[in-house]
Amino acid sequence: MTGARPAAPGLRAYAAVTAAYWAFMLSDGALRMLVLLHFNALGFTPVQLAWLFLLYEVAGIATNLYAGWLAARFGLAATLHAGLALQIGALLALAGLRPDWSVAASVAFVMAVQGASGVAKDLAKMSSKSAVRLLAPDSEGTLFRWVAALTGSKNAVKGLGFFAGAALLALAGFQAAVLLMAAVLAAILLAVVLFLPAGLPAGDSKARLAGWRSRDPRVNRLSLARLFLFAARDVWFVVGVPVYFQTVLSDGTPEGRRWAFFAIGGFLALWIILYGAVQAAAPRLLRAQGLGPAALTGRAVTWAGRLVPILFALALAALVAGAPSAWLTAALIAGLFGFGYVFAINSALHSYLILAFAGAGRVTRDVGFYYMSNAAGRLLGTLLSGLSYQAGGLPLCLATAGVMALLSRIAIAGVGRAGPAPDPA
Repeated sequence: MTGARPAAPGLRAYAAVTAAYWAFMLSDGALRMLVLLHFNALGFTPVQLAWLFLLYEVAGIATNLYAGWLAARFGLAATLHAGLALQIGALLALAGLRPDWSVAASVAFVMAVQGASGVAKDLAKMSSKSAVRLLAPDSEGTLFRWVAALTGSKNAVKGLGFFAGAALLALAGFQAAVLLMAAVLAAILLAVVLFLPAGLPAGDSKARLAGWRSRDPRVNRLSLARLFLFAARDVWFVVGVPVYFQTVLSDGTPEGRRWAFFAIGGFLALWIILYGAVQAAAPRLLRAQGLGPAALTGRAVTWAGRLVPILFALALAALVAGAPSAWLTAALIAGLFGFGYVFAINSALHSYLILAFAGAGRVTRDVGFYYMSNAAGRLLGTLLSGLSYQAGGLPLCLATAGVMALLSRIAIAGVGRAGPAPDPA
C-alpha cells in the first residue's frame, strides 16, 4: 500500500470499519449455522455437509491471493464496500433455494452461493485488518491492543450470529431468515457508504499484481502455522461436534430438532463469544505491555504447544466411551471450552505478529497472503471434518484435530528461527 499513515490515529475511521466488520460477521455466523442445521435436518451426510462449505473456503484462498492488490489498486474503502455488497447478493440468492430440488442440485447451488460469501468475507476481513495496521498510532503496544480488540469483538459478534442463525431457523424458517439478514446488511452498507469518515488510504493506479507472496520468511512460516491452527479448530467445529450434539439432543421429532437447533447454536455461539472475549483480553492476559515481536513469538510457540494434549485427551475419551453418553458430552463441553481459551491466545498472537511483520509498503499483500493460508486451513479442516467423522466417528475427528495442532506448533517454532528479509516491494 503506498498511502502514507494518517497523521492522527484515525479513531473515527477505525470505529466505522469495526462497526461494518461486526455487521458482516454477524451475518456470516448466522449463515453458517443456518446452512449447517437446515441441511443436517434434511438428512445430509457429514461428507455432504462438508461439501457445502468447501467452495466457501476455496473462494477465500483465491480472494486473499488478489485482495491485497485490489485494496492497493482501488483503496480499502472500496474493498470493504464490495465485501458487504457481495454478501447481500449471496443471501438473496440463497433465498431462491427450493425444497423440491435434488440433493445434487441443492449441494451445487449452495456451494456456489457459499463461494460468493467466502469471497465477500475475505474482502471484508482483509480490509478491516489492514486498516488497523495503517490507522494504529505508533505508541508501544497500541497495535496489539487495537488488533486484539477488533479480532476479539468480531468473534464475539460472530458467536451471536451463530445463535441468531439457529434461532431464526427455528422461529422463522430458512427463507425468511436469509431475507431478513440481507435487509439488515443492506442498511449497514448504505450507512457505511454515506458516513465512513476519511482516514483509509486511497487506491494507487500504479499498483501491480505481481509479488503476492511475502519475501519475509517470518510471514511465510507464520502463515503455515496459521493454516494448521485453523485446521485444528475446523476439523471438529464444522461437522463433527455439531453432528454429535444433534445425535445426542434430538429425538427425531420436529420439536426435538427445534430444541437441538437452539442448543447447538447456543453452544457454538457461547464458544465463539468467549473465544472472542479472550482474544480481546490477550494483551492483558499475556502481560504484553512493552514486549516486542521477538518476545511475543516465543509466547506463541509456548501456547501452540498447549493445544495438542487437549485434543488428544478428548479423542481418547471419545474412544473409551464408544458411543454418545452423558459423561462424554460433559467432557466434550469442558474440554472444548478449554481448547477455546488456548486457541484464542494463539489466534490473538498470530493476528498481532502478522501486522508487526508486514512490510509497511505492502501490508495489504502480506495480510492477504496470511489470510489465504487461514482460508486454506479452514478448507483443510472442513474437508477433514466430514471425512474423519464419517470414517471413524468422533474419536478420529478429534485425533485428526490433534495432529493439525501439532503441525501448527512445529511451524510456529520456525518463525522464531527466521530473521526478517528486505522487502522493498
